[in-house]
Amino acid sequence: MSLKFCSLASGSSGNCQFIAANTSRVLLDAGLSGKYIKNAIDSISEDISTLSGILVTHEHSDHIQGVGVLMRRYNLDVYANQSTWDAMMPKIGKVDPERVKIIQNGVPFSIGDLEVKSIAVSHDAADPVAYRFSDGISRLAVATDLGTVTEEILQELLQVDFLMLESNHDIEMLKMGSYPYYLKRRILSEIGHLSNDNAGEIATLAVQGGRVQNILLGHLSKENNFPELAFETVSGVLRENHIHVGTDVCLDLSYRDRVGRVYSIGR
Repeated sequence: MSLKFCSLASGSSGNCQFIAANTSRVLLDAGLSGKYIKNAIDSISEDISTLSGILVTHEHSDHIQGVGVLMRRYNLDVYANQSTWDAMMPKIGKVDPERVKIIQNGVPFSIGDLEVKSIAVSHDAADPVAYRFSDGISRLAVATDLGTVTEEILQELLQVDFLMLESNHDIEMLKMGSYPYYLKRRILSEIGHLSNDNAGEIATLAVQGGRVQNILLGHLSKENNFPELAFETVSGVLRENHIHVGTDVCLDLSYRDRVGRVYSIGR
């Protein structure tokens, strides 16, 4: 058995991740058009009609834009905590209430043979979460839109084989960039986003203290980051802590505007 993972898009213009176990297939967020998401799923030789549902991290538009369309067109369930559902419901159009599955933060549940656990995180949304997935053997987590990483969050991330981790911005690029001051303060705050340096620190702790073998950097800013810069910054922090990319851990990038690599995660 193994988990299959692919980032269909990751960034401020839209987020959608594909996760599959043996018989179950889900999307994590659907922050792009239904057409883009269908084409992206087709491109990795999957069938959108076999999806079991959509899990939602939080109600910002770059995470929910396509949720309503996909629910209606493919009769999909949507999974979210109560506060997130209440905040997103007015934004997605009319949907079948029977398709709405309210989850409790930190309480594991199953979608077919896919085991899921939501993890409360710090971000400026109603009740944002990260998610951890397992097929009973292997585990992966997607942790983006993180203002900060608490000890509780870190302990969850230490338990996975594959980690998609936010590496949103370069601090100096953000400070010197064109964003208004209030937005810079928000991004840099504990309810904002992780910087490349933050990502390097968390990646180091995840490798040193856990079972993480693969780290995928996600939610890179278009204005305040470059893919090469994020990769080199995180690699540099890992090297400083005697962790070698390619030997001790595999490090890769997701993309804002295109489908990324398909991973098979199995122990």
